[in-house]
Amino acid sequence: MKKPTTTARKTIGFGVPDEIDPHHFTVEIPTARTEPVIITERFGLKSGSSGLPDAVERCRLSRAAWTAIAEEAKRVLNERLKEKELATSRWSSGRNSVERLLGRELCVLAWGIEVSNKDLIPNAIRIWASLKPEERWWLFSMSASLTGLAEDTDIGWRKAIRVALTETPGGDEIAVTRAKRRPLNDIDRPQLPLFK
Repeated sequence: MKKPTTTARKTIGFGVPDEIDPHHFTVEIPTARTEPVIITERFGLKSGSSGLPDAVERCRLSRAAWTAIAEEAKRVLNERLKEKELATSRWSSGRNSVERLLGRELCVLAWGIEVSNKDLIPNAIRIWASLKPEERWWLFSMSASLTGLAEDTDIGWRKAIRVALTETPGGDEIAVTRAKRRPLNDIDRPQLPLFK
């Protein structure tokens, strides 16, 4: 039996529908290496309705921070596009378009490393890549509602995202930490009268 053929949807950049002014994100990578990389959410045709602005600048990353995450972010976003049989993309100088949900996911990674020590960035990438898309969307929603502007660095949910991504230990580290703990005996464990 033949597999039904699917009509490939036309997209721009990282999965942005090729239609009139869709809701999406942009990643502006300046040619000057001293300028920050800016991630902006653009509301497209929805802007102006229910008080939505045209765009919101979500994050400013130093070029060094962007360089540290760019390849892995590209890999993960392209894997997601391949799953949906959409064209893949790459980062280039200037404005890069990113589909709305993928942009939210990218913001979570950017927020997690925007003020982090560079030595912690590989851990942040590993933890971010291990999250399910729905988990990344939830983290974005929690942060964007209260601390989602570029200037809201390291407060509230943004700080929580940074700590979660950069300070969560890997499997080997957890095993070592647990091995060092003294096992609890019956005297150490609290007892409820019901279970005596």
